[in-house]
Amino acid sequence: MCGIVGYIGRREAAPLLLEGLQRLEYRGYDSAGIAVQSGSARSGRGAKAAAAGPGELRVAKAKGRVRDLEARLPKRFPGTTGIAHTRWATHGAPGDTNAHPHTDASGRVAVVHNGIIDNASDLRARLGGEGIELVSETDTEVLAHLIARSDAPTLEEKVREALRHIEGTYGIAVLHADFPDRIVVARNGSPVVLGIGEKEMFVSSDVAALVSHTRQVVTLDDGEMATLKADDYRTYTTEGSTTSAAPTTVEWEAESYDMGGHETYMHKEIAEQADAVDRVLRGRIDDRFSTVHLGGLNLDAREARGVRRVKILGCGSAYHTGLIGAQLIEELARIPADAEPASEFRYRNAVVDPDTLYIAVSQSGETYDTLAAVQELKRKGARVLGVVNVVGSAIARETDGGLYVHAGPEVCVVSTKCFTNTAVAFALLALHLGRIRDLSVSDGKRIIAGLRRLPEQITEVLKQEEDIRALAAHYATARSMMFVGRVRGYPVALEASLKLKEVSYIHAEAYPASELKHGPLALIEPDVPSVAIIPDDDLLEKNRATLEEIKARSGRILAVAHQEQEKADHTIVVPKNEVELDPILMGIPLQLLAYHTATALGRDIDKPRNLAKSVTVE
Repeated sequence: MCGIVGYIGRREAAPLLLEGLQRLEYRGYDSAGIAVQSGSARSGRGAKAAAAGPGELRVAKAKGRVRDLEARLPKRFPGTTGIAHTRWATHGAPGDTNAHPHTDASGRVAVVHNGIIDNASDLRARLGGEGIELVSETDTEVLAHLIARSDAPTLEEKVREALRHIEGTYGIAVLHADFPDRIVVARNGSPVVLGIGEKEMFVSSDVAALVSHTRQVVTLDDGEMATLKADDYRTYTTEGSTTSAAPTTVEWEAESYDMGGHETYMHKEIAEQADAVDRVLRGRIDDRFSTVHLGGLNLDAREARGVRRVKILGCGSAYHTGLIGAQLIEELARIPADAEPASEFRYRNAVVDPDTLYIAVSQSGETYDTLAAVQELKRKGARVLGVVNVVGSAIARETDGGLYVHAGPEVCVVSTKCFTNTAVAFALLALHLGRIRDLSVSDGKRIIAGLRRLPEQITEVLKQEEDIRALAAHYATARSMMFVGRVRGYPVALEASLKLKEVSYIHAEAYPASELKHGPLALIEPDVPSVAIIPDDDLLEKNRATLEEIKARSGRILAVAHQEQEKADHTIVVPKNEVELDPILMGIPLQLLAYHTATALGRDIDKPRNLAKSVTVE
């Protein structure tokens, strides 16, 4: 979603802030802005790049990309303290006026904000009734006015007082011209990370903006605030009590966030999957007992045997990997398991069973709907595990235990390597639970052997890229596409359908193959090709019958299978693994298909329209 960057220190702030915003472009946005603290007189708020004297805030904003903001800045934009933002529109259309930072009428307070203020309409009406003119359509602007109107003697107290009026979620950073030696930040439901430098401090909504300057970070918890000065920081609650947030070290170097010679991050991340899978397996396999070590679960064997059901929660691609995970857990551990969108689960007042193990899945570990579901489950006394990629993220901290998928930084909005690594992580979890219960030693060895083959087989799939590029050019003219699969193939179809529409904007639907005759078959025609997932398992002949149904209605077919399919117009052949692990491999060529289809159509691969990487609002 939106991105926040802040800096206070000895260096010129503007270049650092712009660099940070560029690091956050992958999150999705439609406008950008910057505010820099500069000396002691007053400035107006109306200019897009306002002139300022000493002691003022200079603000510049632009609809479009960070490069558009950079082009709008005057040659001199001095100041060693500043905040900046990339906005993903929620309240009000994209535009200069609605872009952040937002200021009060005097221009002495500037605020950047991620999240949604639920009671913004009431606050706008109240402020308007008191004679305050709000110039934007945003919810954020009310915060600037509330802070400016406070009579509290310190900036910290002004911000705390303003937040008492706020209902909703926020990650904020605040500048005030009367307090030029500090930035005040606060978090409730939207990430805020401090970066600890040498005689300088940074803040961001994502470590990606920090790692080129420091790997020492502090992640704020909900209800926590911080004051940043050039040479130190302190953290405290929104009620004023001191907290003791200690720095941790970021696992990844700055180079991990670069393209590494690829044209796009999506292509780089698809290409990295063999190494990423090797990482998630490394150090976890126990050959002696044909199982795996997952020490972070905080779930001993007796507790694991007491689990009667597993419920997996996630959104988007995380939900789809949850479907794969549920099947793996049922097959290998023989525990009833299912997956559900976290965004639905949190609203339906679900019955929380003490014998159910809940698993929250999120690449960022900050997905708002998933985090809210975790918090509701914890409130009701449930045991919740997290399966996340980002170390130290909110879901990792809020859950009872879990496992990291170690995919490495995933910059593209569209998930690829993290999806694959999460599916592998679920295979590890299913094997772990299965060997505690009734999975035999021989089956444990079989699954371990299959897991070890995955990196090499992924490389084999990726060698077909040129053939898949040609197929993508062939199917790029389709006005819509249908994806079908049975049982293990259905989550693959769902994820492939999502990938195609996310990045190419071609309408796509996914259905269980057995459901075609119950309605979707009416859509089959030559202009609506079908992609069929055909694993070589006990449902092979059933899946071939689906191809016959589609062909009988003049539908074109692209099959992803372990052998050529006679009824398909084209087949992508993938290597055979164990039947339980086959879905992991069958999704990878369809990532390439989506990528090259989007490329053929000239799409913005890493920043698809209307989408954001980390969905931290409802």
